[in-house]
Amino acid sequence: MKDEVQAAIRKMKTGKATGSDGISVELIEALGDYGVDKVTILLNEIYDTGQIPTDMSRSICIALPKKPGATECELHRTISLMSHVTKLLLRIIMMRVRNKIKPEIPEEQCGFVEGKGTTNAIYILRTLIERALEVQKDVYLCFIDYTKAFDRVRHDEIIKQLTQLKIDGKDFRIIKNMYWDQKAAMRVEGEVSKFQNIKRGVRQGCVLSPDLFSLYSEIIMRNLEGHPGIKIGGSNINNLRYADDTVLIAENEKDLQQLLDIVKEESEKKGLELNRKKTEVMVVSRKQELPIINIYIKGTRLKQKDQFKYLGSLISSDGRNNSEVASRIAQAKTNFQKMKTVLTNKNISIRTRRRALECYIEPILMYGCEAWTISKQTQKKLEATEMWFLRRMLRISWTAKKTNDTVLEEAHTTRLLISKIRKRQATFFGHVMRREKLENLVTTGILEGKRSRGKQREKLIEGLTDWLKAGKSLEAIEATKDRKKWRTMIANAVKQGT
Repeated sequence: MKDEVQAAIRKMKTGKATGSDGISVELIEALGDYGVDKVTILLNEIYDTGQIPTDMSRSICIALPKKPGATECELHRTISLMSHVTKLLLRIIMMRVRNKIKPEIPEEQCGFVEGKGTTNAIYILRTLIERALEVQKDVYLCFIDYTKAFDRVRHDEIIKQLTQLKIDGKDFRIIKNMYWDQKAAMRVEGEVSKFQNIKRGVRQGCVLSPDLFSLYSEIIMRNLEGHPGIKIGGSNINNLRYADDTVLIAENEKDLQQLLDIVKEESEKKGLELNRKKTEVMVVSRKQELPIINIYIKGTRLKQKDQFKYLGSLISSDGRNNSEVASRIAQAKTNFQKMKTVLTNKNISIRTRRRALECYIEPILMYGCEAWTISKQTQKKLEATEMWFLRRMLRISWTAKKTNDTVLEEAHTTRLLISKIRKRQATFFGHVMRREKLENLVTTGILEGKRSRGKQREKLIEGLTDWLKAGKSLEAIEATKDRKKWRTMIANAVKQGT
């Protein structure tokens, strides 16, 4: 329908390279109703016949180096230039089939799911670890890395799964023909190779690929149902995923090995292979000496790490986020130095430079902050970092012996960083509590075990409750149900500062 085409055009990103047909979405938009009508007629003809024009089924792949000076194929990432008209067609198909695919995707999958992102996965893992350590339970983790996961998906398996979902005949035929007839060529330094049939892997740059891969991986992970993980709130959590980034979760070495063996066996049946070099294990514990674990894949012992970067966030074996905060501060300072010529330029107003700092540097610093437990020591480090930025923007030497209050006055601002982090935490916390999904379960569910004697570690929810002046943690959780009340509490806390 014309309305579907218009909706698909509105959702398309602009400024993207075109496929072999040279038609861009900007061109279609510029033609107005005439362009929409012509595209609608073309797509209906394809939809009725099931025959996809050659230019629309072709894509040109370009290899981009992951690191400067890369010479090996493994150190390159390929991107695919597809016809924009094909993307419009597939986007319309996606909007139709998503309602049937969505119920098949479980809560453990956070990748390419509406209303979820890396923040949700990081929050779930950190909160689960925090809760387990509170009742003196060690958490055994295995971070799985697949060898070229998206490129090894079998087309016949995808078609089989879509058949079981009973997708509309014409929609199914379009997807099937798109995968069966697709061709691709490589472009290197302006020269294009011969087009070859692609016999496996989800299509690069295709809007359907994320949903199809999530469905594909779900068939593998369903075999873990019922196997021991960590029991919380009456539910068993033994894995967490963001697309192909998978972490297996268990309470002991034996259970973790069992989970890994199942995933390895089922993955191989689907054509996926675990990368033994990059798949790593970790034990998160409060013990001074960490347990040494022996987890194997085909006789190869996996590396045991004290730290692992999961979805860009550093997970440490002590369960704290001190290393993650220190890493974020270091990355923010490095990027500040790269923009030094702009941020320290006195010909630009301090207000504009502060705005640039908020846009380009602070997001690096605050990535994943929704799951941080901010101790007094961590707060001091973050506040010191905020002043480090301002002093360099104003070109104030450390020998000048100016107080922080004087620096803030010269910058025409106040301390805002901690309030921004707390606001993001409170906003995210309210959102996930109201959804009452997996994030809510790991936060409020009962975890069997006995708390250790003495002072307990501060938890995220406790720090957030104190900042909001919400009384007890349970009162804060109850307050999230009323969105208007929760927003008012956040606004009042921001006004009062840290």
